[in-house]
Amino acid sequence: MTHPLIPQIIDLATPIAESLGLEVVGAVFHTNQNPPVLRVDIRNLQQDTSLDDCERMSRAMEAKLDAAEIITDAYVLEISSPGISRDLTTDREFISFKGFAVAVKTSEPHEGHKEWIGQLIRRDETAVYLNQKGRSIAIPRPLITSVKLNERR
Repeated sequence: MTHPLIPQIIDLATPIAESLGLEVVGAVFHTNQNPPVLRVDIRNLQQDTSLDDCERMSRAMEAKLDAAEIITDAYVLEISSPGISRDLTTDREFISFKGFAVAVKTSEPHEGHKEWIGQLIRRDETAVYLNQKGRSIAIPRPLITSVKLNERR
């Protein structure tokens, strides 16, 4: 379950990231740790996300978070890159990872399967298209619960 402060934190972080040429990918507040850890994942829109990007975002966000007083108790702010093994969600990601191996999961079976593994061809308004051993497969978007990069080929 998402922590109730996450929408406020994302609203605060998004313009900061945009001013630095970055994008906020997500945020998680780990309150089960002592002190709690607020992790904000960012991505550089022009190149691979660097340690410098994380440091710049951390400095800029730290001051804004303190001023906004969204989190009143002590916490640790962690800025990171989500890495490559994650869900594909944006049009930009589907274009960037064309030809990569992906795993598509569906909420109910499609042609007898709830998981499809193949090379990403494209995504449009109706389906995600995979190449499976030379055969093109269209998986209807309403059935899809996730599309992830797949390390096991």
